[in-house]
Amino acid sequence: MTTTPIIELQDLRFAWPKQATLLDIESFRLEPGQRLFLKGPSGSGKTTLLGLLGGVQLAQSGSIRLLGQDLSQLSASARDRFRADHSGFIFQQFNLLPFLSVLDNVLLPCQFSKHRTQQAIQRHGSIRAAAQALLDHLGLPVQLQQQLAGELSIGQQQRVAAARALIGQPKLVIADEPTSALDADSREAFLQLLFAECKAAGASLLFVSHDQALAKRFDRSIDLSQLNRAIRTQEL
Repeated sequence: MTTTPIIELQDLRFAWPKQATLLDIESFRLEPGQRLFLKGPSGSGKTTLLGLLGGVQLAQSGSIRLLGQDLSQLSASARDRFRADHSGFIFQQFNLLPFLSVLDNVLLPCQFSKHRTQQAIQRHGSIRAAAQALLDHLGLPVQLQQQLAGELSIGQQQRVAAARALIGQPKLVIADEPTSALDADSREAFLQLLFAECKAAGASLLFVSHDQALAKRFDRSIDLSQLNRAIRTQEL
């Protein structure tokens, strides 16, 4: 029995206007439940690839399929809804809203996705209970959950960002350099928590980082500069 990949790229080509081709990827797959470490030097197209996976940009040719859905066949608004329903993002700078409480930051995806709201309610009884359970599992004390997000430490903000990405059990979690501001012990603790929560949610994890020491913790490790024919051609 074959399973539908979470991500499937085929003959993907992308270039910014009036610039050389940045991404040229023959094929790539991320399987359900898989943890993938993606590395690559600055300028190799990692951030652009994440934008394409989120449907923020569209490729000039080839296909990007998430959960079997070709993103190029959706309108811009439909891509936004699809991303909100099925993908959770952890950004390098976390992108929390500092004037909202911790709990309200975690609940934000449910404002944009009925699907994730329903998933959260089905699993925990309410979206508030789902947010509190995630924060508890990620080690954020109850007394901080009503505090403004902007008042938290970097490590605490990181856990809030992870909870926000995971609420409603999205099938794909994309983490873009989420451990760059942490020391070694904090990185290890965060990874353990992130892996456990992704497993509990049944989510695949695409983890982008320069920190090669983390790669051994993942099911697969890929260097984008080797996957990307545009980079390899420049090196010939």
